[in-house]
Amino acid sequence: MGWVANRWTGVAAAIWIQWSCGASYTFSIYSSILKSTQGYDQSTLDTVSVFKDIGANFGLLSGLLYSAVAPHAPRAALTGSPSKSKWTSLRGPWVVVAAGLVQCFAGFIFIWACVVGLLSPPPLPVMCFFAWLASNGQTFLNTTNVVTGLRNFPQYGGTIIGIMKGFLGLSGAILIQIYHTFFDGDPATYLLMLAVLPSFICLLLMFLLRIYEVNGCDYKKHLDGFSVVTVIIVAYLMFIIVLQNLVSLPNWGRMFAFVILMVLLASPFGIAIKAHWEESRKFAQANTVERGSSTKKGATSSSYSASVDQVEYHELPSDEGQAKVISDDKLPYEEEKNLLQAMCTVEFWMLFVIMISGLGSGLATINNMSQIGQSLGYSTTGINNLVALWSMWNFLGRFGGGHVSDYIMHRKSWPRPLLMTVTLGMMVLGHLTIASGFRGNLYLGPVLVGISYGAHWSLMPTITSEIFGVQHMGTIFNTIAAASPLGSYILSVRVVGYIYDMQADKEHNSCFGIDCFMSSFFILAGVAFLAFLVGLALYFRTRRFYKQVVLRRLKHYAR
Repeated sequence: MGWVANRWTGVAAAIWIQWSCGASYTFSIYSSILKSTQGYDQSTLDTVSVFKDIGANFGLLSGLLYSAVAPHAPRAALTGSPSKSKWTSLRGPWVVVAAGLVQCFAGFIFIWACVVGLLSPPPLPVMCFFAWLASNGQTFLNTTNVVTGLRNFPQYGGTIIGIMKGFLGLSGAILIQIYHTFFDGDPATYLLMLAVLPSFICLLLMFLLRIYEVNGCDYKKHLDGFSVVTVIIVAYLMFIIVLQNLVSLPNWGRMFAFVILMVLLASPFGIAIKAHWEESRKFAQANTVERGSSTKKGATSSSYSASVDQVEYHELPSDEGQAKVISDDKLPYEEEKNLLQAMCTVEFWMLFVIMISGLGSGLATINNMSQIGQSLGYSTTGINNLVALWSMWNFLGRFGGGHVSDYIMHRKSWPRPLLMTVTLGMMVLGHLTIASGFRGNLYLGPVLVGISYGAHWSLMPTITSEIFGVQHMGTIFNTIAAASPLGSYILSVRVVGYIYDMQADKEHNSCFGIDCFMSSFFILAGVAFLAFLVGLALYFRTRRFYKQVVLRRLKHYAR
């Protein structure tokens, strides 16, 4: 059974669930048929889209459920095998995945039934509810994969979150390739696929998602293997997208390209098999050495193991409370805070402000990318390329942010909030570049904003788990993440949209020139600079905690 269910097949299963659950990123494919069959005008369709976005970002329920059903034990007591308590036999991460797949299936099957005429057009609130339900299932799947990955690979949290968030970001591009291969021109059947395919994948793989106790192995080698596969898939998708824009592929060509994509997506399972084989071989060799060791040696080893389990308690990282100094051979005890306890800390609200200001301004940028391009005279093809490139920069930020943060933690012993502060500074420069309006500015400014925006989706969950613990990390992080759409609404509608309407031609409701968005992006730069200052304050506030607890814990795992 260990060859089927282990921490490595769990990573491969999570990758498959991640790439299949990003249906909220493909709304544009079926929005036109939804609008025509239901008799919606544009504002009504936008209302449905807003509820879809709210569902995709409202992860509090998924975090609460994960905290309730996932087994948890102090890391000092971990033994290297799956937990054997009643929690894993009756509950576990698979329960959260099951809840997510039920929501995805129910939401999309209802929308499909309405589109094809099996159900009469429902009232708008009902359609909004099922759009919310379908996209909210994504948060249950994403929360499970991210938090379980953190629990299984705590010493490389940035890397595993970068992989998970990266595949979620790629899911839209992968699902669109499936659409072009099998359902091109038939968005109604595509809606049915969105109900069936992710549900089937989740049902098939959800029992592989388990929490395994941390042992002394170095997981970096095989995690890098998953990372290499991720980069190869990104490069392949970029090649296919560019090729499809240049030439019209025949049916056999699209099928051939799809088969190659599926082979690449299946390769993580090959990496998982190899990783488990090497890990099992090392354990077998260690057991052989242990059986041949002397009784005295065994007694010494038991004594050392007992000393490791005796750890001291540490308080909340801040200038008022700090961790007790502990010896390097002891694993610092991880203090677990629930949502209410976290909300009583300054660190929680600092992260909340960074989320609403930094990521809110990033969302406002992508939401208005098309209008910005039109106002500056970019062609339709150029605007579409900018949107596609944004997805790549977003992925690069998500994927690279995790890897770079792990590198500076392990090699340089720099706290992770330092990198978050640097990326916020990049975002300020990106907004200022867009505001300048010089020729070609949209080929530079969105790069800085996109990379910074994506990096935060890798850094925020990792920092949250390091400061508040992993037991309730899903609940705490998803509460903080709710600030992102709130910030987007305020900055997109009340700032960017309002100023655009003030500058627009009242007759045609359009605006051309740098004045359409210059003031808006100077304001966004100011908001991002506020987030930069808060991030800098968080770095200075938590650097002692990172030195005395987080970095010491990483050194312990490295032994």
